Amino acid sequence: MVAQSRSHAGGSKLLFESSDWNFETLSRTYDAIEEVAIGDLNLDVYPNQMEIISSEQMLDAYASIGMPLMYRHWSFGKHFVHEELQYRKGRRGLAYELVINSNPCIVYLMEENTMAMQALVTAHAAFGHNHFFKNNYLFRQWTDASAILDYMEFAKNYIARCEEKYGLSAVESVLDAAHAIMDHGVFRYRRTPKLSSERERERTRERQEYEERSFSDLWRTLPEKKDVASYEETGQDVLERKRELKLPEENLLYFLEKHSPVLKAWEREILRIVRVIAQYFYPQRQTKVMNEGCATFVHYTIMNMLFDRGRVSEGTMLEILQSHSNVVFQPDFDDPRYGSINPYALGFAMMQDIQRISTDPTAEDRDWFPGMAGNGDWMKTLCDAWANHRDESFILQYLSPSLIRKMHLFILADDAAESEYKVSAIHDERGYEKVRSALAHSLDVGANQPDIQVVDVDLMGDRKLRLQHAVHDGVLLSEEARNATLRDVRRLWGYDVSLVGVDAQSNTTLYEVSAEEE
Repeated sequence: MVAQSRSHAGGSKLLFESSDWNFETLSRTYDAIEEVAIGDLNLDVYPNQMEIISSEQMLDAYASIGMPLMYRHWSFGKHFVHEELQYRKGRRGLAYELVINSNPCIVYLMEENTMAMQALVTAHAAFGHNHFFKNNYLFRQWTDASAILDYMEFAKNYIARCEEKYGLSAVESVLDAAHAIMDHGVFRYRRTPKLSSERERERTRERQEYEERSFSDLWRTLPEKKDVASYEETGQDVLERKRELKLPEENLLYFLEKHSPVLKAWEREILRIVRVIAQYFYPQRQTKVMNEGCATFVHYTIMNMLFDRGRVSEGTMLEILQSHSNVVFQPDFDDPRYGSINPYALGFAMMQDIQRISTDPTAEDRDWFPGMAGNGDWMKTLCDAWANHRDESFILQYLSPSLIRKMHLFILADDAAESEYKVSAIHDERGYEKVRSALAHSLDVGANQPDIQVVDVDLMGDRKLRLQHAVHDGVLLSEEARNATLRDVRRLWGYDVSLVGVDAQSNTTLYEVSAEEE
């Protein structure tokens, strides 16, 4: 109150003075935040579209994986009921905001937030996340922010029309199977074409016309199973077949969409919708630490600059810092609350560390980061890191010995051949490189996602789809989940499906299972 009285005495510069808010206060605060973000930090963002939603709408957004205009599916309703129950019982809070990687960038603010929280999440989402979405190379390469909302509208309407025409159960059956292999429906190394809702509609019409003209006749000409035994292939035939089908193929949804012998045109389109959404979210899975670290650093920096300029009060700043501290809290490994490394905590700490190394480096920093240490331009250094890295490469490039010591990081080795865990590296001179590499590897989505690819199928023979799982470090698939997923693949393929597990190092076959016609 003393600080506020002083401000009023000389003409108040405060953006707001109470926890209540209205749209005029939101607009005034947004303009002040934008001035700092663009003018002082040189952030580059999409135009923002701010929307106020209720807690129930926020729960609904959770359930539909954070996308507006999402199509209907029973799993979203199940997720909604679970989240609502946890929220009502006080076991789980809700996010203060939700942000959509689109152009314009859509930011949802909860109406229950205080004005201090509205200011905090505006800085966090509308400028931190927004800048990262627009500038990071993965998002620039794999997503089209200007087209995603139009595409989602097309997808929602298309699936609704399919439900009316073919029945709810038929559509759900395809969606269930597609969702089961959604994580294996992305391209990791090949760029996909840009989205266009008008092109999607035109392509759908072309696909339906072609399907009506040729689909049945095409598959009627294939040999019956009784003729398969007399059909012999040479090694050259196999190589030629794989070349024509571009095998091996890592994107299971793509292969099923293009080559399944049994799917109808509308079913193929639904598979394409699911894999487009999977691809849209793939960069976010690879940049969780960087994205949240960027947004958290941005909101912390902006709100502190506004406080230093007398635009927010001490009481407001205390509320903001309390929320910020909760977000970046990292329990110790032996704390009952520990689950894993908090991406907010690690990301924010690394951004602050880069700022420190750029402005006030130690001799150790100069040895480890000769190009960055003491360059004086911490914001340019951060913007370059945000633009050109994903979590794995960011940690390999920027995690410092100082921060490793500060966070007390160590490696706990889990060898299946040993009866006990082993601490194989700690935060000392011998362990820095090992800790950094191990942490980076743990955040590599490609390395931690099971590597399952289509390796062969004889469309002129038995039409059996052959999948291969490259097993790394002896980590096998859960038997129950594996068998259920194989049944879903068979539902989409229409013929027998086999999965072979092969050791990635020795190329030894570890297991083989099949999903056959019942």
